[in-house]
Amino acid sequence: MSIRLPTPRAVLFDLDGTLADTAPDLAAAVNKLRTDRGLAPAPYEQLRPLASAGARGLIGVAFGLTPTDEGYEALRTEFLSNYAASIAEGTTLFDGVDTLLKKIESLRIQWGVVTNKPARYTDALLPLIGLQHAACSISGDTTAHAKPHPEPLLEAARRLRVSPEACWYVGDDLRDIQAGNAAGMVTIAAGWGYCGHSEPQHWQADCIANQPSALLALLTQA
Repeated sequence: MSIRLPTPRAVLFDLDGTLADTAPDLAAAVNKLRTDRGLAPAPYEQLRPLASAGARGLIGVAFGLTPTDEGYEALRTEFLSNYAASIAEGTTLFDGVDTLLKKIESLRIQWGVVTNKPARYTDALLPLIGLQHAACSISGDTTAHAKPHPEPLLEAARRLRVSPEACWYVGDDLRDIQAGNAAGMVTIAAGWGYCGHSEPQHWQADCIANQPSALLALLTQA
């Protein structure tokens, strides 16, 4: 890989679609809304690409509703209840993530999680998938703003006592890259996530890593 990036003091990650494949449980939660109403489940292949968008994206696909539509908020509340009840039934780390995190730790680089998932779900999920030892965990309601605003990333840097410029931020959604760029961090699009590796070419990330092993290679070259 020809690109060389500055060595980070911390690597921050989005959660859904970057560290963890949470789509199976998120899809199950929205499909329970459908089956409880006598509707057939929405095809998983239609739901999976929207997993990083949470309730907004999944309810949009499954019911054709937006947050401003009548009935959306009731569905959202029920969706979140379904998700909380089965938050780690099918969720796993993406292949190679565990190896990547262990290597980061061996390099004495801090790593943390910055997600738009509300803290009550982040805090419940991380221990169940072996990520409880993250150096920091910033959720969508930790600060007054969620991504694409840079404040969650800046808060993570403050908690880790590193400058934003010494951080890499890795995510699989446009808003991750927008937030990272606004925070002054090195941004890396996770091409193994729900976005795939072609869409991020338009996001103005510093780099695209198509597999966790490619991110590992960037770290060892930095």
